[in-house]
Amino acid sequence: MHSSTSAHSSSSAHSFWQRKRRQLTACTLLALGAAAVTVAQAQTASTELPGKGITVQPIKGTVDEEMFQTLLVSRALEKLGYKVLPMKSLENGTQHVAIAQGDATFTATHWMPLHRAFYENNGGDKAFYRAGVYSRNAVQGYLIDKATADKYKITSIMQLKDPKLAALFDTDGDGRADLTGCNPGWGCELAINKHLKSLGLESSITHLQGNYQALIADTITRFKTGKPILYYVWTPFWVNTVLRPGKEVTWLEVPNIPGAQGEDNTELPNGKNYGFQLNQQYILANKAWAEKNPAAARLFAVMQLPIADIDAQNMRMRQGENSAADVNRHVDGWIKAHQKTFDSWLEQARSAARR
Repeated sequence: MHSSTSAHSSSSAHSFWQRKRRQLTACTLLALGAAAVTVAQAQTASTELPGKGITVQPIKGTVDEEMFQTLLVSRALEKLGYKVLPMKSLENGTQHVAIAQGDATFTATHWMPLHRAFYENNGGDKAFYRAGVYSRNAVQGYLIDKATADKYKITSIMQLKDPKLAALFDTDGDGRADLTGCNPGWGCELAINKHLKSLGLESSITHLQGNYQALIADTITRFKTGKPILYYVWTPFWVNTVLRPGKEVTWLEVPNIPGAQGEDNTELPNGKNYGFQLNQQYILANKAWAEKNPAAARLFAVMQLPIADIDAQNMRMRQGENSAADVNRHVDGWIKAHQKTFDSWLEQARSAARR
């Protein structure tokens, strides 16, 4: 009897510990499984949102029409988890200083070769990250109203060395042609001054500088009153939808400056020469930041925005849709219309973060 009770107790104890082991094993497996899920979720989050916890400071030029392409980049960065601060506006030269020093993260309106001096003077390849063309083949140059061009057969800026022709574009009575030009600190300021000096035009043309938006508004008003106009402009920009080259206005030819070589040789592929090479626009970022953020670096390299799309959006701003809310709505509309393209940019950026 005693031995039977003892055997039964031993058997019960054995069963108890077997159950405990099974329970512990199950708990361990559940815990390990939960941990694995947590790790997997964390890994997924880190690859889906590689920018989580990282702040970005975008900057643009002082032209409001640069908001659209800048906000599109910001929107993509937000989808990658980055915290994007409100953009700041700086003159082109100052933008390059801020990015090189790490005070700003990127600009979406870096022009080459127009901004080459700003790029090289602030550290060049050692300070900046630049890969892939964001917007292609921007044209710029000098135009006059077509009526004056046809009446006096003006096709080249060099004809304005003639005092009688220069006086046609005189707005202040000093006998010299007044050229609506670039803000101090813009890349085109350097190019225009170089043209006037190297081509011997400083005595016959005055480079009007100040706020370009105000100056071009005055120029358009002058045109509407039937007076001759002379101005600098670039593409993409809304002005070209109001003063249309070939319709209301015409390009002036600009010869290469003496001893032209390399980027001084400005003849275009079609044989025309407007004084500027075709420019490509890049997303320019601080190099050290880009190296630490491969997802963003890849995004900057693969994004592409047609100039025609920028022109169309700029014209909507010209027609009154120019508030921050309006431009954000334009960005949303563009993304919706190009969702597959936008998503492919994000996937390529996430792939770079997984490596």
